[in-house]
Amino acid sequence: MNRFKFHYGPQVVSGLGASGDLDPYVPEGPILFVTDANLRALGLTDRALASLRERHEVSVFDDVQEDPHEASVLAALDMAREMGATGVVGFGGGSPMDVAKAVAYLLGSGERIADIYGVGMALGRRAPLLLLIPTTAGTGSEATNISILTVGETTKKGVVSNALYADYALLDATLTTGLPRHVTAATGIDAMVHAIEAYTTRRLKNPISDALAKEALQLLSANLITACEEPDNLDARDAMLRGSYLAGVAFSNAPCAGVHALAYPLGGHFHVPHGLSNALMLPQVLAHTMSAARDLYAELAVVMQPGCALLGTQARAQAFVEYMRDLALQAGLSPRLTDVGIGADDLDLLADEAMKQERLLVNNMVEITRDDARRMYEAAL
Repeated sequence: MNRFKFHYGPQVVSGLGASGDLDPYVPEGPILFVTDANLRALGLTDRALASLRERHEVSVFDDVQEDPHEASVLAALDMAREMGATGVVGFGGGSPMDVAKAVAYLLGSGERIADIYGVGMALGRRAPLLLLIPTTAGTGSEATNISILTVGETTKKGVVSNALYADYALLDATLTTGLPRHVTAATGIDAMVHAIEAYTTRRLKNPISDALAKEALQLLSANLITACEEPDNLDARDAMLRGSYLAGVAFSNAPCAGVHALAYPLGGHFHVPHGLSNALMLPQVLAHTMSAARDLYAELAVVMQPGCALLGTQARAQAFVEYMRDLALQAGLSPRLTDVGIGADDLDLLADEAMKQERLLVNNMVEITRDDARRMYEAAL
């Protein structure tokens, strides 16, 4: 058996309405609350902020966009330093949580953001408190030690360090019931991609991540369509949130690979939401990697479709690929790049940009060259 290390991530607090009682988890001291303006306008932050303000000085930073820019981190950091913050709460989807993680680290360590991009570059200590509250069941950012930021105009870079793990991840499914169907669908597929890539990664695959990835896929596949069609179904929403968290723990230990590498340029250059970007590229990368991952795909097929257990390995593996494609369609996601405004003239740019995602490409079970990337983008048109 290969040796491996595993980090379970933050302490989990789960329960309907739990976001309205943060006092037990937040020690005394000023708190920076990171969210986005839309969530604040919808009133989704009200209960959490009211709970914090009973005992704490709180400043709110809500200038966070999809695919957050490092400029947002630096602006939030300035606010945190000005108020003397001792802790950071991240509330929202992956973007506010990724900003919150980076701010908490830089606030505590005093380092420059340019020096911490990459794997294991952030070696200092973050602020004394980091609490993350997801409002989507998809990114798993509350579980991970990763912050993905946009640098310059379009380049996505990651900060990957155990110092970015939160103290607490608070899972409150009531926060997810107001999501539009397309967001529920895209974030749900995003979470499934996290589990799939953790299970099939070339580097750092391990038995604990495997077990969590399987459980995540079972929860997510069984509840995604219900969550889309019955948005107020709290049982389905809670299952999705737990599945997303488990997938996050899995891929923070067994890292993502080719799907994410090809998805990032879609978001960076064309502002395609991250979950949809993953859904668009998943079938192509699964097919490209089939020769090496066939047995693993066959195992995952049985997790989501127990009835295919009696099929041969190749048939189960193919059933898995087709199931994931059909699930995205059933959830209502766009199946082609042309649906999001990407055409043949963009293929070379996308292929060039995908090759910059070395942190992710090295994890794919089958090498992805520039020609491979271009061919997969073309197949997705």
